[in-house]
Amino acid sequence: MTRRSGQDRRRRETGMTIGMSRRLLFGGAGAALAAPAFVPAWAQAFPTRSLRMIVPFVPGGGADATARIVADPMGAELGQPVVVENRGGAGGTIGTQAVAQAPADGYTLLYGTPGPLITNPHLMSLPYDAEKDFAPVSLLVRGAYVMAVHRDVPARNVAELIALARANPGSVSYASAGVGAGSHLAGELLAMRADVRLAHVPYRGTGQAIQDVAAGRVTMSIDSYGPMQPLLQAGNMRAIAVTSAERMPELPDVPTIGETIPGFEVGVINYLCVRSGTPEPIIRRLNQAVVRVLNDPEVKERLRLAGSSAPAPSTPEELGAMLRRESNTWGEVIRRAGIRAG
Repeated sequence: MTRRSGQDRRRRETGMTIGMSRRLLFGGAGAALAAPAFVPAWAQAFPTRSLRMIVPFVPGGGADATARIVADPMGAELGQPVVVENRGGAGGTIGTQAVAQAPADGYTLLYGTPGPLITNPHLMSLPYDAEKDFAPVSLLVRGAYVMAVHRDVPARNVAELIALARANPGSVSYASAGVGAGSHLAGELLAMRADVRLAHVPYRGTGQAIQDVAAGRVTMSIDSYGPMQPLLQAGNMRAIAVTSAERMPELPDVPTIGETIPGFEVGVINYLCVRSGTPEPIIRRLNQAVVRVLNDPEVKERLRLAGSSAPAPSTPEELGAMLRRESNTWGEVIRRAGIRAG
């Protein structure tokens, strides 16, 4: 093969896969599932410099902790460092915008949570298009939230908390990682299903939110178990329920909210995306690295010890379909609750 013909072939491959990556996030996933996970030789040479993994929240939360556990071994798989960069604010919008404005070359990754691409589009006017500006790489972890109160709150379970909120409308507050974050929407769904009024107190990340619960400035939080773990162990917070359909193995004595409110369930997903237009072979290369990392027993153990949700690697197409379903589900909750940012 001549040098020119090789370049032409690469351009054809790249052009085809750029169009494909733009369809993966919220459309066209079914057709893409049939595509083989083939990574051409030129994409195998990627990366040739360090990558950025942007976490759109301040340090100290569950997303930040999981990102740092995944980043180092991912860098080892790729042969270049993966540097975690925290850009918190506006419910994840600031950091997400940075990825939307980055070159479509695979060197800038978005560490996503429910807010940036699932709930925020239903809440506010965004400086990016959640459906068109990103291409999925892989699901990272999938789990549930823990509902925990300050140690002096008299409620020992969900029923008692509901009774407290009904006796004192608006006096029971809950901290979240920001407007539109999963921790915000979980609280809104609880208020809707229990028919109570709760006061929402948004922060710029989980770390700040749960610290104020531990300090007694906010009644409770419904958020990731990992960052709560040391505060629960220290006795500053008390877990009274989990949002999963079944009890969490890590907290077998803590009931589900669904045991009090039948059918209540809130799942949590964290994932990686890149800028749309990134060549599909590079997305596949990144996906392969993530899958290997999350299947590594040592990484699994580190995630478990950190209180993270269970690792759940996926194909880009599977993640795209999941984001679409989650967006539809939470969009309906947001509309029914009349939630607006700002």
